[in-house]
This record gives sequence, structure tokens and C-alpha cells, in this order.
Amino acid sequence: MLTGSEMGVVDENAAALGVPRKQLMESSGNATARAVREHVDPGAAVTVVAGRGNNGGDALVAARFLDEYDLRVLLLGRPETITTDISRANWDALQSAEYPTEQVGDASAFDLGNPELVVDAMLGTGISGALREPEATAAAAMNASDATVLSVDVPSGLDAEDGTRADNAVDPDHVVTFHDTKPGLAALDATVTVADIGIPDAAQLFVERGDLTRLDRDPFSHKGDNGEVLVVGGGPYTGAPALSAQAALRAGADLVRVAAPAAVAREIQGYSENLIVIPYDGDHLAPPHVDRLADLAADHHALVLGPGLGDAEGTLDAVGDLLETFEGTAVVDADALSVVPEIDTDASLVCTPHQGELVGMGGETSDDWRERADLVESFAAELGHTMLVKGAYDVISDGEETRVNRTGNAGMTVGGTGDVLAGVTGALACVQEPRHAAAIAAYAVGDAGDTEVADRGYGLVATDLLDAVPPSLWSDGEQ
Repeated sequence: MLTGSEMGVVDENAAALGVPRKQLMESSGNATARAVREHVDPGAAVTVVAGRGNNGGDALVAARFLDEYDLRVLLLGRPETITTDISRANWDALQSAEYPTEQVGDASAFDLGNPELVVDAMLGTGISGALREPEATAAAAMNASDATVLSVDVPSGLDAEDGTRADNAVDPDHVVTFHDTKPGLAALDATVTVADIGIPDAAQLFVERGDLTRLDRDPFSHKGDNGEVLVVGGGPYTGAPALSAQAALRAGADLVRVAAPAAVAREIQGYSENLIVIPYDGDHLAPPHVDRLADLAADHHALVLGPGLGDAEGTLDAVGDLLETFEGTAVVDADALSVVPEIDTDASLVCTPHQGELVGMGGETSDDWRERADLVESFAAELGHTMLVKGAYDVISDGEETRVNRTGNAGMTVGGTGDVLAGVTGALACVQEPRHAAAIAAYAVGDAGDTEVADRGYGLVATDLLDAVPPSLWSDGEQ
């Protein structure tokens, strides 16, 4: 089952893999026409009621495959207000071929007539809430009619995110949905057909640009609404926590703080005036620091734990104590990873090991990425946490769903790129589910690395990625 928003991601990923939405719409329309033919005989009166989005576009395609019927196509709204280019192109195709089309300007002009079958293609998976006009009047007419009602993808008025139905939703006899079933369809008193429209399995396996459509930002948000991240790192190393913190800022977090030993706090602060550094006593993390850090972490949306910490005496004990106390979302990297299999925590962890660290945690790996994906999924299920295992192909799994990221290159073997990835993951984990945060972060950081290597060759250094991450996350300028 896929929600409407997940289906949008899959559609966009399919386009990235070479199966464009125009082709998918053609297949969806053909599947809709097949469904019509299953329920009424040639010569029957069929009325298509199309909205102005891609759901309506599917039905406009279907109309071209229904020449053997007494066909009537009603567009709810003016053609110039059709919202997508591919739907408009299919409306224009009907005009050029002189199909019987009508425009319904307002609810008072709606006349369903007396068809034997009506195709409900008013609103698709991206719409929720009660139907407005003229869709409300059209839905009422369909529900009152003796006609067989066939809904395209979902009935108009069904929320494809949670499966709820508006009180004035269309009550279909049949539904033809695409690629996978949607929430709420099983509860309908209707037959549901899932049509294969040619979306490759890879569109759900590989992380692609469609995953970036999950990103959003409220234009009326305030400081802190888009994430506050705490990086706990530093001691023997200072660059690692600074890289993670700057990467979190570049990935959209509003506020990022670094908790570090007092011995190195000033040095970390010196990397950037954008960093907020909170020192604690000593030269490395130790158990006496845990209570203060736990209180601090509880005030943040996400914790990034591990960059530059090292494994001095007491440090890993403190890591374990902190994770066992913490109840939020934490990205765990570097030396801190080694304690994860031994702890009991209510936190949601995103672990970001390379393959050597994965083995050190007790997991298994393989040179074949497909086998590695299965092994990572099993290990993630065993741990009960999300894994982002870095490699030529990154594998992301929460034990139930597994994704593979193919961006990135051999130039990213340079030190510090993992710290950047941890920071980006932390920022995204403030506003996304852990598995989505990890997948998007892997894609964006790898893409940033591809951009930099194309410009610089294999002289890439980790700081080069910082400026390249934002375009990789928001390259279309719409997020």
C-alpha cells in the first residue's frame, strides 16, 4: 500500500529513471479504458467527469480508447486552468480529434445526464477534505444516479494519506487504482483493481530526485520551527564536529549547537561564526557529563553523536549512558557506533557506519550490493534502528523498508565526508522520519560530491561539500 504522497515520490523517481509522467499517464488512461470495457458493453453511454489535474488527465487519455461507446467528456473548469502540461496536452488532443467534450464553468451548469457508466476522475490522491463546488454537485449527481460509477485511482473525496472519506465523497461501484493500492480503498463497498502502469521496482528501491519532494518549509515558520540540532563531538578531533554542525545548517536546520570539551571548544568555535559552542569540563566526553548533555539534548529535535569523540577512557561508557537516557532521534556516527548493539534505548537511532564499522557492530556485508542490502535490512531489524551503511552504493534500511542510493563517487573517500553526512542527516531528522532523513541525506551528500568532483576532480575535500549540499537538496528552487 502507498499513500498519495508516497505515490508522488515513486512517480517522480520513475521519471528520473527514464519513465516520464506522460508515459505513465498514457498507461493509466489505457488501464481506465480497460476497466470501462469490463463493466459496460460497446455502444453504452459513458460520461467522463474530469478534473483539472493529473487525475483528470488519466481520464482524458482514457477517452481516446473509448471510441466504441456513446462518449461524453465533461471538464470541470476552463481548459486554460488545467494545472499540468501533460493533462492540458491530452485535453488538446481531444479537441484536435473532435471528441465530444464540454466545459462546466460552475455547479449550476453541471448535467450528468443518464449514462450507463460514469468515470469519476475529478480529484486524485493529492486532495483531502470535503468536496467543494463544482465537484460536490457532480459527486452528488453520481451518487444519486443509476449509473455504474468507476473512480480513477481513488474516489473523489477520499484522503489517500489516511484513508478517511469526506461526507460528500463519491461512492463508487468500482475503482481502478495504479501501481499499488491506497489507504481507504479496502474499506469501500466497491471492487478495486490495481493496474500495472509500468513503474519499475527500481523507483521504490533507489533513492532519486522524487525523494526530495518530501522536503517542505512553511513560509510562515519561525526560528527553530525547522529544526534544532545538538552535535555532541570533539575531544581528540575538532574538525569533525565543526563539519557536522555546518552541514546541519546547510541542510536547513535553524539552530545548531555543538557540545564539546572545554579544551577544544574555542578551536571548534573558530571554524565558523555560525556555530554555537557549549563547552563542558575536561578534554574528552566522560560519564560525569551525561546528565547535563541529556538535559540539553532533550531540548533539541535531533542529536548527532560521535563526530570527533574518539574512544578515550570513559567516552564510550558516556555514549551508552546518554543514548539509554535519550528518547528522541539521534544520528550515531564514528566511534559512538560501537556501543549501539549493547544498549537498551527508547531513542530512534540512525546509525551511519561504513562497512568496516558495520562489521565492528556485529553486522555483515558483501561486495554485491543486492546481498548487502538484504544483510543490512536483517541487521537493522535485529537492532530495531535505522541503518545508513556507506559505500559505493549506500544502503538505508529500518528493517522493514530498504533503499539504495547511487550518488557519490570515489573522491568522497577523503576524510570528513562522513561527518558532513551525519550533520545533514541530523538536520533532516528534525523534520522527516528517520528512514527518509537518511535516504535524502545520502542522496544529497552524494550528489554534492558528484558536483564537486565534476568541477575539481579527485582533489575534493570535505569542506567543499558544504556549499554544494543546498543545491542538491533544493535544486528546483521550490522547496
